[in-house]
Amino acid sequence: MFNENETLTTGEPADRKALRVIGWFSMGMAVATIGIYLGYELRCRYKFKRRTPYDFYSSAEAQTANEFGVGI
Repeated sequence: MFNENETLTTGEPADRKALRVIGWFSMGMAVATIGIYLGYELRCRYKFKRRTPYDFYSSAEAQTANEFGVGI
């Protein structure tokens, strides 16, 4: 008949395999998250260093009258 000892000696238990897969998956997700975050920070710093004096005043345009709401 069917014995528990035979199933355990043929390989790793299913619980251990599942935990190993979950562990490797979470490690991969952590590495990917850190990589995305570091890439974002490096890109922001690169863009910040490449600014010109015109970039500081790019939003300082003259406002026209049509930008304001008409009150009734």
